[in-house]
Amino acid sequence: MDIKNITLDSTNNSSLTIYQSNTNVALPGIVIIAGGSYKELQERDTERVALQFATQAFQSFVVNYPVEEQKNYTAAKEVITQAFSYIADHASQLQVDINQLGIIGFSAGGQLAAAYSNQEATLAKFALLGYPVIKPTLDEKMGVKSEDVSQFVSTNTPPTFIWGAVNDQVTPFLEHIHVYTEALARNNVPFEVHEFGTGDHGIALANKWTSVVNNDRLDPHMSRWLPLSIEWLEKVVGIG
Repeated sequence: MDIKNITLDSTNNSSLTIYQSNTNVALPGIVIIAGGSYKELQERDTERVALQFATQAFQSFVVNYPVEEQKNYTAAKEVITQAFSYIADHASQLQVDINQLGIIGFSAGGQLAAAYSNQEATLAKFALLGYPVIKPTLDEKMGVKSEDVSQFVSTNTPPTFIWGAVNDQVTPFLEHIHVYTEALARNNVPFEVHEFGTGDHGIALANKWTSVVNNDRLDPHMSRWLPLSIEWLEKVVGIG
């Protein structure tokens, strides 16, 4: 595997980390948007997630969007668009099938992923959203000005897989996931939702690969989101 980092915008230190498997055929691609409330990009959501998808024959990409002093919701959205454009422009070199390119986001990164998937010119063919922020209820806490991304859902929104936990008090189901899935249903967008009875917010893969950098937070039941999403992509969306 080749791992390299590409600068996207030097003015805000944003970049794209590429995890490229050497292959004879173009592979599906997954663009990863970590959470972290714009204070940091959570390690549990970045390389470990990229490598897990690499084992499922995806080319993986992690977007390092501006955080801390440079945090800005609009700038982060622009960086994600730049990342997709770079991947599309270098698809042959990166050995990625842009017709099977999607996005995954966690928490605040889930809001950004949802926002990008709803852009008119989005290149995302599918979206995976983990315990996503949907409405701007956490703006004061995160120190950004965001938006209610459920308002942008349309019949052009790509198929979407969403998961969360009943115990999540950061992005409660009724305020976030329910609002978004209701919008998907109204617009006849293919989707699947899993609201796990165990687990919590910010649990990432919920397995031993992320628990080692996530205060030993482990939940075998909630960790099922990954194989379920892969199965959904293969059986329902036709990707994989």
